[in-house]
Amino acid sequence: MKKSLLAAAAGSFALAAAMAAPAHAEIGACLITKTDTNPFFVKMKEGATAKANELGITLKSYAGKIDGDHDSQVAAIETCIADGAKGILITASDTKAIVAPLQQARDAGLLVIALDTPLEPIDGADATFATDNFRAGELIGAWAAATLGDEAQNAKIAMLDLAVSQPSVGVLRDQGFMQGFGIDLADPNKWGDEDDPRIVGHDVTAGNEEGGRRAMENLLSKDPFINVVYTINEPAAAGAYEALKAVGRENDVLIVSVDGGCPGVANVKDGVIGATSQQYPLLMASLGVEAIKAWADTGKKPAPTPGKDFFDTGVALVTDNPAPGIESIDTAEGTDLCWG
Repeated sequence: MKKSLLAAAAGSFALAAAMAAPAHAEIGACLITKTDTNPFFVKMKEGATAKANELGITLKSYAGKIDGDHDSQVAAIETCIADGAKGILITASDTKAIVAPLQQARDAGLLVIALDTPLEPIDGADATFATDNFRAGELIGAWAAATLGDEAQNAKIAMLDLAVSQPSVGVLRDQGFMQGFGIDLADPNKWGDEDDPRIVGHDVTAGNEEGGRRAMENLLSKDPFINVVYTINEPAAAGAYEALKAVGRENDVLIVSVDGGCPGVANVKDGVIGATSQQYPLLMASLGVEAIKAWADTGKKPAPTPGKDFFDTGVALVTDNPAPGIESIDTAEGTDLCWG
Protein backbone atom coordinates (compact mmCIF):
# COMPACT_ATOMS: atom_id res chain seq x y z
CA MET A 1 0.00 0.00 0.00
CA LYS A 2 1.51 3.26 -1.10
CA LYS A 3 1.82 5.92 1.56
CA SER A 4 0.51 8.52 -0.83
CA LEU A 5 -2.80 6.69 -1.13
CA LEU A 6 -3.15 6.44 2.62
CA ALA A 7 -2.29 10.08 3.09
CA ALA A 8 -4.88 11.08 0.54
CA ALA A 9 -7.48 8.95 2.32
CA ALA A 10 -6.62 10.34 5.72
CA GLY A 11 -7.08 14.11 5.35
CA SER A 12 -8.10 16.16 8.35
CA PHE A 13 -10.65 14.53 10.63
CA ALA A 14 -13.36 15.67 13.05
CA LEU A 15 -14.63 12.90 15.32
CA ALA A 16 -17.29 15.03 16.94
CA ALA A 17 -19.37 15.53 13.80
CA ALA A 18 -21.92 12.87 12.90
CA MET A 19 -23.17 15.11 10.11
CA ALA A 20 -20.38 15.41 7.57
CA ALA A 21 -21.67 18.25 5.39
CA PRO A 22 -23.92 21.29 5.52
CA ALA A 23 -27.60 20.58 6.03
CA HIS A 24 -28.44 21.82 2.54
CA ALA A 25 -26.38 19.11 0.80
CA GLU A 26 -28.50 17.17 -1.67
CA ILE A 27 -26.66 13.85 -1.47
CA GLY A 28 -27.11 11.83 1.70
CA ALA A 29 -25.18 8.74 2.77
CA CYS A 30 -25.12 6.43 5.78
CA LEU A 31 -22.24 4.68 7.51
CA ILE A 32 -23.25 1.70 9.65
CA THR A 33 -20.47 0.05 11.67
CA LYS A 34 -20.43 -2.85 14.10
CA THR A 35 -19.59 -0.59 17.06
CA ASP A 36 -18.45 2.99 17.61
CA THR A 37 -15.77 2.03 20.16
CA ASN A 38 -13.39 -0.30 18.31
CA PRO A 39 -10.52 1.87 16.99
CA PHE A 40 -10.89 0.31 13.54
CA PHE A 41 -14.45 1.55 13.19
CA VAL A 42 -13.65 4.89 14.82
CA LYS A 43 -11.02 5.44 12.15
CA MET A 44 -13.38 4.24 9.43
CA LYS A 45 -15.87 6.87 10.55
CA GLU A 46 -13.17 9.53 10.43
CA GLY A 47 -12.23 8.55 6.89
CA ALA A 48 -15.84 8.60 5.70
CA THR A 49 -16.51 11.90 7.44
CA ALA A 50 -13.48 13.60 5.91
CA LYS A 51 -14.29 12.44 2.39
CA ALA A 52 -17.97 13.38 2.77
CA ASN A 53 -16.96 16.87 3.88
CA GLU A 54 -14.70 17.15 0.85
CA LEU A 55 -17.42 16.05 -1.58
CA GLY A 56 -20.32 17.94 0.01
CA ILE A 57 -22.22 14.84 1.12
CA THR A 58 -24.37 14.66 4.24
CA LEU A 59 -23.18 11.60 6.14
CA LYS A 60 -25.13 10.07 9.01
CA SER A 61 -23.34 7.50 11.16
CA TYR A 62 -24.85 4.56 13.05
CA ALA A 63 -23.34 1.70 15.06
CA GLY A 64 -24.35 -1.36 17.01
CA LYS A 65 -24.13 -1.30 20.78
CA ILE A 66 -21.69 -4.22 20.64
CA ASP A 67 -20.14 -6.32 17.89
CA GLY A 68 -22.94 -8.66 16.85
CA ASP A 69 -25.80 -6.20 17.38
CA HIS A 70 -27.70 -7.07 14.22
CA ASP A 71 -30.99 -5.47 15.22
CA SER A 72 -29.48 -1.99 15.55
CA GLN A 73 -27.99 -2.30 12.08
CA VAL A 74 -31.36 -3.28 10.61
CA ALA A 75 -32.99 -0.28 12.29
CA ALA A 76 -30.28 1.98 10.83
CA ILE A 77 -30.92 0.63 7.33
CA GLU A 78 -34.62 1.39 7.69
CA THR A 79 -33.81 4.94 8.81
CA CYS A 80 -31.48 5.46 5.84
CA ILE A 81 -34.16 4.36 3.39
CA ALA A 82 -36.74 6.65 5.02
CA ASP A 83 -34.28 9.56 4.89
CA GLY A 84 -33.82 9.20 1.14
CA ALA A 85 -30.09 8.48 1.32
CA LYS A 86 -28.27 7.70 -1.91
CA GLY A 87 -26.11 4.99 -0.42
CA ILE A 88 -25.14 2.89 2.59
CA LEU A 89 -21.66 1.88 3.74
CA ILE A 90 -21.84 -1.04 6.16
CA THR A 91 -19.64 -3.38 8.17
CA ALA A 92 -22.18 -6.09 8.86
CA SER A 93 -22.37 -7.91 12.18
CA ASP A 94 -24.40 -10.79 10.72
CA THR A 95 -23.23 -11.15 7.14
CA LYS A 96 -26.05 -13.51 6.17
CA ALA A 97 -29.09 -12.06 7.95
CA ILE A 98 -28.33 -8.48 6.87
CA VAL A 99 -28.71 -9.30 3.16
CA ALA A 100 -32.53 -9.14 3.13
CA PRO A 101 -32.76 -5.70 4.83
CA LEU A 102 -30.07 -4.39 2.50
CA GLN A 103 -31.95 -5.73 -0.50
CA GLN A 104 -34.85 -3.50 0.54
CA ALA A 105 -32.44 -0.56 0.42
CA ARG A 106 -31.19 -1.58 -3.03
CA ASP A 107 -34.77 -1.96 -4.26
CA ALA A 108 -35.36 1.61 -3.06
CA GLY A 109 -32.48 2.82 -5.24
CA LEU A 110 -29.67 3.03 -2.66
CA LEU A 111 -26.14 1.90 -3.49
CA VAL A 112 -25.00 -0.62 -0.85
CA ILE A 113 -21.28 -1.00 -0.21
CA ALA A 114 -19.83 -3.47 2.27
CA LEU A 115 -16.70 -2.28 4.04
CA ASP A 116 -14.15 -4.71 5.51
CA THR A 117 -16.63 -7.58 5.94
CA PRO A 118 -18.03 -9.24 2.78
CA LEU A 119 -21.69 -10.19 2.82
CA GLU A 120 -22.84 -13.76 2.28
CA PRO A 121 -23.33 -13.97 -0.62
CA ILE A 122 -20.91 -11.23 -1.56
CA ASP A 123 -23.29 -9.93 -4.23
CA GLY A 124 -25.70 -9.01 -1.44
CA ALA A 125 -23.93 -5.65 -1.74
CA ASP A 126 -23.37 -3.66 -4.92
CA ALA A 127 -19.65 -3.54 -4.11
CA THR A 128 -17.20 -4.46 -1.35
CA PHE A 129 -14.15 -2.44 -0.29
CA ALA A 130 -12.05 -4.61 1.98
CA THR A 131 -8.78 -6.12 2.97
CA ASP A 132 -8.20 -9.53 1.43
CA ASN A 133 -9.00 -11.09 4.80
CA PHE A 134 -8.00 -14.59 3.74
CA ARG A 135 -4.62 -13.23 2.68
CA ALA A 136 -4.30 -11.32 5.96
CA GLY A 137 -4.76 -14.58 7.87
CA GLU A 138 -2.49 -16.46 5.52
CA LEU A 139 0.35 -14.01 6.11
CA ILE A 140 0.30 -14.36 9.90
CA GLY A 141 -0.11 -18.13 9.65
CA ALA A 142 2.88 -18.49 7.32
CA TRP A 143 4.94 -16.18 9.53
CA ALA A 144 4.09 -18.17 12.67
CA ALA A 145 4.99 -21.48 11.01
CA ALA A 146 8.26 -20.10 9.64
CA THR A 147 9.15 -18.59 13.02
CA LEU A 148 8.60 -21.91 14.79
CA GLY A 149 10.48 -23.86 12.13
CA ASP A 150 10.48 -27.61 12.76
CA GLU A 151 8.53 -27.07 16.00
CA ALA A 152 5.51 -25.98 13.96
CA GLN A 153 4.70 -29.69 13.68
CA ASN A 154 4.31 -29.83 17.48
CA ALA A 155 2.41 -26.57 17.92
CA LYS A 156 -0.57 -26.25 20.24
CA ILE A 157 -2.75 -23.56 18.72
CA ALA A 158 -5.55 -21.49 20.25
CA MET A 159 -7.97 -19.91 17.78
CA LEU A 160 -9.58 -16.73 19.12
CA ASP A 161 -12.38 -15.96 16.69
CA LEU A 162 -15.04 -13.27 16.47
CA ALA A 163 -18.55 -14.66 16.98
CA VAL A 164 -20.48 -17.92 16.97
CA SER A 165 -22.43 -16.70 13.92
CA GLN A 166 -19.14 -16.94 12.00
CA PRO A 167 -19.33 -13.71 9.96
CA SER A 168 -17.31 -13.84 6.77
CA VAL A 169 -14.45 -11.68 8.05
CA GLY A 170 -13.84 -14.11 10.92
CA VAL A 171 -14.02 -17.20 8.73
CA LEU A 172 -11.68 -15.76 6.12
CA ARG A 173 -9.00 -14.75 8.62
CA ASP A 174 -9.27 -18.02 10.55
CA GLN A 175 -9.06 -20.20 7.45
CA GLY A 176 -6.32 -18.06 5.95
CA PHE A 177 -4.25 -18.52 9.11
CA MET A 178 -4.71 -22.26 8.96
CA GLN A 179 -3.68 -22.48 5.33
CA GLY A 180 -0.66 -20.28 5.95
CA PHE A 181 0.36 -22.43 8.91
CA GLY A 182 0.06 -25.61 6.86
CA ILE A 183 -3.19 -26.99 8.27
CA ASP A 184 -5.53 -28.77 5.88
CA LEU A 185 -8.85 -27.00 5.51
CA ALA A 186 -12.07 -29.00 5.61
CA ASP A 187 -14.84 -26.62 4.54
CA PRO A 188 -13.12 -23.24 3.95
CA ASN A 189 -16.46 -21.49 4.48
CA LYS A 190 -16.54 -22.22 8.21
CA TRP A 191 -14.22 -22.76 11.13
CA GLY A 192 -14.24 -25.55 13.71
CA ASP A 193 -14.47 -28.54 11.38
CA GLU A 194 -10.73 -29.16 11.02
CA ASP A 195 -9.22 -32.37 12.42
CA ASP A 196 -5.59 -31.30 12.85
CA PRO A 197 -4.55 -32.25 16.41
CA ARG A 198 -2.48 -29.08 16.69
CA ILE A 199 -5.69 -27.03 17.05
CA VAL A 200 -6.53 -26.98 20.76
CA GLY A 201 -9.85 -25.27 20.10
CA HIS A 202 -11.81 -22.20 19.09
CA ASP A 203 -13.42 -19.60 21.31
CA VAL A 204 -15.07 -16.28 20.53
CA THR A 205 -14.03 -12.81 21.65
CA ALA A 206 -16.56 -10.30 20.25
CA GLY A 207 -13.44 -8.57 18.94
CA ASN A 208 -12.64 -6.85 22.24
CA GLU A 209 -10.04 -7.12 25.00
CA GLU A 210 -12.33 -8.58 27.63
CA GLY A 211 -13.51 -11.23 25.20
CA GLY A 212 -9.94 -12.06 24.24
CA ARG A 213 -8.94 -12.53 27.87
CA ARG A 214 -11.95 -14.73 28.60
CA ALA A 215 -11.47 -16.85 25.48
CA MET A 216 -7.78 -17.34 26.26
CA GLU A 217 -8.58 -18.42 29.81
CA ASN A 218 -11.09 -20.93 28.48
CA LEU A 219 -8.64 -22.49 26.05
CA LEU A 220 -5.81 -22.54 28.60
CA SER A 221 -8.08 -24.55 30.87
CA LYS A 222 -8.40 -27.02 28.01
CA ASP A 223 -4.64 -27.17 27.39
CA PRO A 224 -2.23 -25.14 29.54
CA PHE A 225 0.62 -25.78 27.07
CA ILE A 226 -0.75 -23.69 24.21
CA ASN A 227 2.17 -21.99 22.44
CA VAL A 228 0.55 -20.27 19.41
CA VAL A 229 -2.43 -17.93 19.57
CA TYR A 230 -4.33 -16.69 16.52
CA THR A 231 -6.57 -13.69 17.25
CA ILE A 232 -9.25 -12.10 15.07
CA ASN A 233 -7.96 -8.59 15.89
CA GLU A 234 -5.57 -6.67 18.10
CA PRO A 235 -7.94 -5.85 20.98
CA ALA A 236 -8.56 -9.60 21.33
CA ALA A 237 -4.78 -10.16 21.18
CA ALA A 238 -4.26 -7.68 24.03
CA GLY A 239 -6.77 -9.59 26.14
CA ALA A 240 -5.15 -12.92 25.33
CA TYR A 241 -1.79 -11.52 26.40
CA GLU A 242 -3.19 -10.44 29.76
CA ALA A 243 -4.59 -13.94 30.37
CA LEU A 244 -1.22 -15.47 29.50
CA LYS A 245 0.60 -12.98 31.70
CA ALA A 246 -1.64 -13.93 34.63
CA VAL A 247 -0.28 -17.49 34.47
CA GLY A 248 3.32 -16.54 33.68
CA ARG A 249 3.17 -17.60 30.02
CA GLU A 250 3.48 -14.22 28.31
CA ASN A 251 7.07 -14.80 27.17
CA ASP A 252 6.76 -18.26 25.64
CA VAL A 253 3.62 -18.01 23.50
CA LEU A 254 3.52 -16.64 19.95
CA ILE A 255 0.54 -14.31 19.35
CA VAL A 256 -0.47 -13.20 15.87
CA SER A 257 -3.29 -10.91 14.83
CA VAL A 258 -4.91 -8.69 12.18
CA ASP A 259 -5.64 -4.94 12.17
CA GLY A 260 -2.57 -2.71 12.08
CA GLY A 261 -3.91 0.00 14.36
CA CYS A 262 -1.33 2.13 16.16
CA PRO A 263 -1.87 0.39 19.54
CA GLY A 264 -1.48 -2.99 17.82
CA VAL A 265 1.70 -1.95 16.01
CA ALA A 266 3.04 -0.67 19.35
CA ASN A 267 2.27 -4.11 20.82
CA VAL A 268 4.26 -5.71 18.01
CA LYS A 269 7.17 -3.40 18.78
CA ASP A 270 6.94 -4.27 22.49
CA GLY A 271 6.79 -8.00 21.82
CA VAL A 272 3.19 -8.51 22.97
CA ILE A 273 2.20 -9.54 19.43
CA GLY A 274 4.69 -11.31 17.19
CA ALA A 275 3.20 -10.13 13.90
CA THR A 276 0.04 -8.50 12.63
CA SER A 277 -1.52 -8.01 9.21
CA GLN A 278 -2.19 -4.32 8.68
CA GLN A 279 -5.35 -3.15 6.92
CA TYR A 280 -6.43 0.33 5.91
CA PRO A 281 -9.90 1.44 7.09
CA LEU A 282 -9.39 5.07 6.06
CA LEU A 283 -9.01 4.01 2.45
CA MET A 284 -12.01 1.67 2.57
CA ALA A 285 -14.27 4.39 3.92
CA SER A 286 -13.09 7.22 1.68
CA LEU A 287 -13.38 5.08 -1.44
CA GLY A 288 -16.86 4.05 -0.35
CA VAL A 289 -18.01 7.65 -0.04
CA GLU A 290 -16.52 8.45 -3.45
CA ALA A 291 -18.48 5.53 -4.90
CA ILE A 292 -21.77 6.85 -3.47
CA LYS A 293 -21.02 10.27 -4.97
CA ALA A 294 -20.36 8.70 -8.38
CA TRP A 295 -23.59 6.66 -8.10
CA ALA A 296 -25.59 9.79 -7.25
CA ASP A 297 -24.03 11.78 -10.10
CA THR A 298 -23.81 9.19 -12.88
CA GLY A 299 -25.51 5.95 -11.79
CA LYS A 300 -22.19 4.13 -12.15
CA LYS A 301 -21.27 1.36 -9.70
CA PRO A 302 -17.67 0.71 -8.62
CA ALA A 303 -15.74 -2.15 -10.23
CA PRO A 304 -13.84 -4.81 -8.24
CA THR A 305 -10.10 -5.38 -8.37
CA PRO A 306 -9.31 -7.42 -11.51
CA GLY A 307 -9.44 -11.13 -10.72
CA LYS A 308 -11.34 -10.62 -7.44
CA ASP A 309 -14.98 -10.17 -6.47
CA PHE A 310 -14.20 -7.15 -4.26
CA PHE A 311 -12.04 -4.02 -4.33
CA ASP A 312 -8.84 -4.94 -2.49
CA THR A 313 -7.59 -2.09 -0.29
CA GLY A 314 -4.33 -3.84 0.58
CA VAL A 315 -2.62 -5.63 3.46
CA ALA A 316 0.94 -5.71 4.84
CA LEU A 317 2.55 -8.00 7.42
CA VAL A 318 4.07 -5.97 10.26
CA THR A 319 6.82 -7.55 12.38
CA ASP A 320 10.29 -6.75 13.67
CA ASN A 321 11.27 -10.41 13.26
CA PRO A 322 10.96 -11.08 9.53
CA ALA A 323 10.78 -14.66 8.29
CA PRO A 324 12.53 -15.86 5.13
CA GLY A 325 10.34 -15.79 2.05
CA ILE A 326 7.52 -13.80 3.68
CA GLU A 327 7.29 -10.15 2.67
CA SER A 328 6.86 -7.81 5.65
CA ILE A 329 7.41 -4.30 6.92
CA ASP A 330 8.88 -3.36 10.30
CA THR A 331 7.12 -1.49 13.08
CA ALA A 332 8.71 1.81 12.06
CA GLU A 333 6.98 1.65 8.68
CA GLY A 334 3.88 0.12 10.27
CA THR A 335 3.70 3.11 12.61
CA ASP A 336 3.87 5.50 9.65
CA LEU A 337 0.86 3.72 8.12
CA CYS A 338 -1.12 2.89 11.25
CA TRP A 339 -4.42 4.35 12.49
CA GLY A 340 -6.12 4.79 15.84
